[in-house]
Amino acid sequence: MGSSVGASCFIGKKLYVGNLAYSVTSEALEQMFLEFGTVVSKQVIQDRDTGRSKGFGFVAMQTDDAAQQVIDGMHEKDCWGRSLTVDEAKPRESGGGRRF
Repeated sequence: MGSSVGASCFIGKKLYVGNLAYSVTSEALEQMFLEFGTVVSKQVIQDRDTGRSKGFGFVAMQTDDAAQQVIDGMHEKDCWGRSLTVDEAKPRESGGGRRF
């Protein structure tokens, strides 16, 4: 049971990118990070009801080194008139959002 089979499915780190301009698309987010290495996945989080950006997203880089370079190079960088927040993504807490 102590096997790490699932752990090898993803290599690299998922990063949180906050304080994005609402006009930023997932494709634009990817372009911002390509200079640091291969982008494995990217997603700007959108409001479920309106489809409008929530101002943050996630980017997964292929290697840990590339992820660290992104953090070092992009955290607090001015993009689209906003100072970005870039950090290692934290696991989502169970329970999620509230539903009424």
